[in-house]
Amino acid sequence: MQETEAPRAERESDAMIEARRNLEVCNACRYCESYCAVFPAMAMRREFSTGDLTHLANLCHGCKGCYHACQYAPPHAFGINLPATFSTIRQESYATYAWPAGMGGAFERNGTLVSLLAALGVALVLILTAALQDPTVLYSAQRGEGAFFRVIPLWLMMGIAGITFGYAIIAMAIGGVRYWRGTGGSGGAPLAAAPVADAAVDIVTLRNLGGGGHGCNDVDDSFAMQKRWLHQAMFGGFMLCFAATTVGAIYHNIFGWHSPYDFLSLPVQLGTWGGVFLCIGTAGLIRLKIVTDPVPVAKQVLGGEYAMLLLLFLVSATGLLLLAVRHTGAMGVMLAIHLGLVLALFVALPYSKMVHGLYRGLALLRNAQEKRRAAG
Repeated sequence: MQETEAPRAERESDAMIEARRNLEVCNACRYCESYCAVFPAMAMRREFSTGDLTHLANLCHGCKGCYHACQYAPPHAFGINLPATFSTIRQESYATYAWPAGMGGAFERNGTLVSLLAALGVALVLILTAALQDPTVLYSAQRGEGAFFRVIPLWLMMGIAGITFGYAIIAMAIGGVRYWRGTGGSGGAPLAAAPVADAAVDIVTLRNLGGGGHGCNDVDDSFAMQKRWLHQAMFGGFMLCFAATTVGAIYHNIFGWHSPYDFLSLPVQLGTWGGVFLCIGTAGLIRLKIVTDPVPVAKQVLGGEYAMLLLLFLVSATGLLLLAVRHTGAMGVMLAIHLGLVLALFVALPYSKMVHGLYRGLALLRNAQEKRRAAG
């Protein structure tokens, strides 16, 4: 078997069997066909393979509108609960298509492992720094050009970050190829520009978190847009932080300008606003998970989701704190803590809830292709 070949499931999970039962009822009812992309995609099918169910589960954005509108939801005897069922299948897909395969199983539904990774990442950076440098450098103020690298050598910082980030990109790319093949991909049709553009718009605007136009049922059966805005804040903050790192790398390697940079410089401004938006998005989503109606939620996946949101919050918060204390004696320890948390995030990326961005993007791309074919 090639590395990127989609793994074959030995048997269907209980969630897959339940999803098929739910969708057979939904396909007969079709009350929710305008709520999001899932139901028109469902209506194109009379039977549901495992790949189709995985595709539909990752196409679902978890707005819960279908649950609160459904006449067959609990306590009805049919017990239709697509948001919870699809959430479980999404989590299973992160493990099914992960590379290496064992890593996906280790992280499945396991918030403890994410927490342990964060602790180990911080400990590793602190130990390496103390071993390679005079330990007092962690507690003494460092100012001027290259201050960060007097605490943690540039080669060590770039080496550890490069290895872990490179590993995450390779693992996510292989997982994405496995997911694409395992869910049917483009159905043998070549990719065209139009469906790629359609999918890109859906990804950037999070249109499917609109719940049919009125918003999501974030807490109860009332409509709101807060989940959509919080996701936008988190996604935008993450991209701003990535842009800050990219601009910083250009400054350092092309122009020879070494950090720390002035507060009003482009990389610092990008990173600052990225950190603020990330903190707002992650803290807001944690709050929503706490106060929301627990019935349409897959409780077994909550631990891992809380852990990843908290890790993202800590990465952004420590980055902002590092900016605040960078000219004081607290800079060294804060830099080590921040870098350790970033390393833990990179290692966890391919196996955690964060990979849903990739799989959902691929699901939206396949959906855009199917809609174009159906319309043509």
